Amino acid sequence: MRPNVLLVVLDTVRARNTSLHGHVNETTPFLTSFADDATWYTQARAPAATSLTSHASIFTGLSVPEHGLTATDRSLEPGHSVFERLRDDGYRTGIFSENTWITEVDVGLDRGFEKIVGPQNLPFPDAVDPRGFVADAGRGDYVGYVRESLASDAPVRSLVNGVAIKLAYDYPALLPDALRSRARGDAYVDALFRWIDDTDGAGDGGGRHDDDGNGHSDGDEPWAACINLMDAHNPYEPPATHDHWGGERARAIQNDLDEQKWEFAGGQRPWWQKRALESLYDGAVRQADAVVAELVGRLRERGVYSDTLVVVTADHGEGFGERSHVRPDVRIAKHNVGIHEVLTHVPLLVKRPGQESGERVDDIVSLSAFPTAVERVQNREQSRDSATAAPDRPLFVRDGPVVSTAVGLNEAERRRAAPYVDDLSPYTATSRAVYERGDDGRVRKYVTWRDVVKTFEVPDPETSFVAADTDEGRVDAVFEDLTDAGVTGDGTAVDDLDGETRRHLEDLGYV
Repeated sequence: MRPNVLLVVLDTVRARNTSLHGHVNETTPFLTSFADDATWYTQARAPAATSLTSHASIFTGLSVPEHGLTATDRSLEPGHSVFERLRDDGYRTGIFSENTWITEVDVGLDRGFEKIVGPQNLPFPDAVDPRGFVADAGRGDYVGYVRESLASDAPVRSLVNGVAIKLAYDYPALLPDALRSRARGDAYVDALFRWIDDTDGAGDGGGRHDDDGNGHSDGDEPWAACINLMDAHNPYEPPATHDHWGGERARAIQNDLDEQKWEFAGGQRPWWQKRALESLYDGAVRQADAVVAELVGRLRERGVYSDTLVVVTADHGEGFGERSHVRPDVRIAKHNVGIHEVLTHVPLLVKRPGQESGERVDDIVSLSAFPTAVERVQNREQSRDSATAAPDRPLFVRDGPVVSTAVGLNEAERRRAAPYVDDLSPYTATSRAVYERGDDGRVRKYVTWRDVVKTFEVPDPETSFVAADTDEGRVDAVFEDLTDAGVTGDGTAVDDLDGETRRHLEDLGYV
């Protein structure tokens, strides 16, 4: 039997704030226990600090300079995602996430997925979805939506959906948590398992079923899925059961913010308030950890855990006012621009099919090795013994440099930041980093930004310091070989996106 493939992305979870990596708050008790059964890569790095660029690298195996997918005006062409290859190889494929970059925006990251489940905050998923109506008819056609609802098989439920979405965007405080603009991760776990349990792969998860002729109907095929959990993405809203370190004062600060990043960068808010929000973030990470525990538990209940490649990681980290030692007078808030360690060092746990004991790997690895890891597992199918034995080298360890890239603000992002920040020059140039592990075991990070060149030493997730004001040419030498691979084509300009998709991106802080 060919193994299933499950990629779990903990959106915005940095290694530094996981108890797996030694954080003082017990934010990830499950991940810590999961490491007893899996391979823990202690030095995993995200290829970039945004969902779009990082997921593009994870799906294609390419660095940011190679794939070039950094904004909505580019789109990944067919034939370059690992999930397309898995689908064409007979796998059922699905993606489940609140993150619209990978489920709704036309940038090509949904290529290869037969089942696509996006935002799951409707009261009645089986009725008319007002977001889909807006995508077709535009915003403001309330009479048209009422007509479509009344003509549907569930008129009352469809009308309730419309009211709920309107309130979620305009008056969110009036709604219970389940109907606000973001659903918690367990909603996507439920959708994932409805799809897994459904023999034809269509499921009833309330999302799109894009079967382009590669669907399956006999239920014998393996499946490959990506689930992206947004529980730790801002705004940080952990439920009371996991909000052990935040509380009402931190929530009051967050609720009073107009902009989670630029108010701090522009000086309208004191940085201690941003640091205070880290207490809520820890609770949100704890919530994400609990969702992963539920997910893995349900895999075990169904008897498919042993036969599944499970990869748990994060697309990037988050900033809470840490000082940049590359860009003068800049602190890190949220994510997006920058390659500070709080943005690039992420957790990575990999459970091979049949793996029963934990392993630790201290090599520096990139998340862009995911397609290579999947291929290695598939190539070990020839016999059950070889498929379950420990590989000659860890799945995510591969030849070549480990790099991270952060591109400067695009025009839409500049418009968002301009009302708060007078001088945007620290945020408009590309940052590049190359990671190496020396013979002495130390992690070294070589960075360039404009004419600034630095070498850092990174002894642990909490610490990085400047070791030299030179990189001896390492960054330029590595990036000189990272050329455009020609995998993207024309996309859709931000200003031309449909209203609902643009609103989702605004909620994420990208436009």
